[in-house]
This record gives sequence, structure tokens and C-alpha cells, in this order.
Amino acid sequence: MDDFKRMAIFATVVQQGSMSAAARTLGMTPSAVSQQVRQLERDGGVTLMHRTTRQLTLTDAGQRFYAECARMVEAASNARAELQAELQEPSGELRISSTVGFARHIAPALGPLLASHPKLRLQLLVDDAQIDLTSARIDLAIRYGNLPDSQWVAKRLGAMHWWPCASPQWLEKHGTPETLQALLTSSWLGLPASLEFQGLQVRVPVGKSRPGQFEEHVLPIEPRIASNNQLALMQMCEAGLGIALLGSMDVQESLSAGRLVRLFPDWEFGRSGSLPIWAVTPQRNMQPAKVRLALEHLAQYLKGVPGVFHGRGDGTF
Repeated sequence: MDDFKRMAIFATVVQQGSMSAAARTLGMTPSAVSQQVRQLERDGGVTLMHRTTRQLTLTDAGQRFYAECARMVEAASNARAELQAELQEPSGELRISSTVGFARHIAPALGPLLASHPKLRLQLLVDDAQIDLTSARIDLAIRYGNLPDSQWVAKRLGAMHWWPCASPQWLEKHGTPETLQALLTSSWLGLPASLEFQGLQVRVPVGKSRPGQFEEHVLPIEPRIASNNQLALMQMCEAGLGIALLGSMDVQESLSAGRLVRLFPDWEFGRSGSLPIWAVTPQRNMQPAKVRLALEHLAQYLKGVPGVFHGRGDGTF
């Protein structure tokens, strides 16, 4: 054990650049630090560093030895932090970034966690725009679709399917579309300059004679009404202003209440047919208890939400 202690002291000396600086960091005297390093050299039979009154210089052997000592210290630090993270009570501020559409799920998902841990506070930032997670000091963000390259870690919570919907009053006035041509000439609501409306991909079942096979089509649809907010699009769709391509998770209540009708239930819409839901957290070896437990509660909650489909697991983006 003394050897491990001496190796940690040696690594600190190198990192701090002097015996005195290392002594201050470790709460020791400079002479005690020097004695520990000299003992390492005597035990190993090699000189690890050259000392002058102005600087310390590592020998070749000292440089190689330091690399291993530094790895040992880092491993010990990670092990200690892992224990602390496992044992710590969720507390402090949990900063979550969510889209407008998902925000209504935060309370039922995390309500039990907040009720069980009174020292935990929640700061919820709701915005459909892609905010800078680092500068906003976000602990956990909800994101959809394909994610850009980043050092953050993404855990897949499930996926939504794209469902075209219309209100009963719109269908009564314009009729229920039953063909691709009818879709193409219908009045659409959509996101401005969105990929799906630069070419709406539709996969149509071939027929009963070829089950599981689809014909792929791309419709050059331009929305008559555009908004950068999915919730606003759903509300305008309910108001009878046209057809909207909506997420299956978002429209369940409206479908059950009869405010919307799902069209073409056997067809698949969108470039991939689904929209992945991600929980995004900073890159780190372990998560604080508040983040780890929030992830667990979100994942468990979404397993019971209609319109959320589950497939492959996590990833890093």
C-alpha cells in the first residue's frame, strides 16, 4: 500500500510541477513529499527526476513510470466517484431541455422521483429550437430523429411513427383521401422547409398476394400552412385546416377523443418510417444519481405510453 501512496504522490509532483506545489495539494510538507519520491527511486534503483532549485525534469524512466502512475490515480479516482455516485442522494438542480410536445410528459414521468427526493429541484427548459446544451448547463435533453456528431451520450427511449391525420370536419368537407394522387392534391400543414415536405416518402403495401412488401413513392408536397411547432400544427389540424403528418405519441389523446382521424393506417410515412426519441446526457464515465434516476424513470414511463414503439438500444453520437 505504501508503494501505491508513493506513486500517487509522484504523479501529483509531476502534475503540479514542484515539490512545494504538490505538498500544498496533498496537505503534506515539501520534505515529506521529497522523502516519498526518493524512497520510490531507492526501491526501483533508478532516477525518476532531476531536481534543481528552479525546475523538475523527468528522466526517460521517470516519464514512463509517471504515465502508469497517472493511469493508476485516474482509475482510483473513477472508482471512488463511482461509489459516491451510487450512494449519493439525488439532490441539487436537475436541468432538463425538452421540446414543447414532450414537455407534458415530464410531470408524470418524473413526478414520483421528485416526490421521493425532496432535496432534488427541477429546472425545465422548453424549446423546439436546438439550444447549446453545454452553455445552458443541461443535465439531460430530450431529442428526436437523427442526432449530430457530439461528445454527448444518447440513450434511445423509443420511437414515434409518422401518422397522417385530419379532423372529422375536414374529412366531411373534402372527403377521405384514398389514393396517392388525393394525398398530393390535399391541403397540408407542415414544418417549414422540412425534409418530409421536400419529398414526402410513402411506402404503400403491394397487396395481399405479396404480404410485407411495399412500393415506395416520393410526393412533392408543399404545405399550405407551415409552423416550426408540432403542437401548433396538431391544433390547426384539429381545427380543420388540413392534413398534418403527426407523431403517433402526440396524437393518441386527440384520436381517442375523436378530434382527429388517422389516415392510411397500413401505409408507412417518412424517410425511415419512425422518429427515434433520445435522452441525451454529457459524456462522462458515470452519471450523478439525479441524472441516472431521471433516465430510469423516463424510460419506464415511456414503456407505457401509447404511440411509443421500442426497438434497438443506446448509442453515442
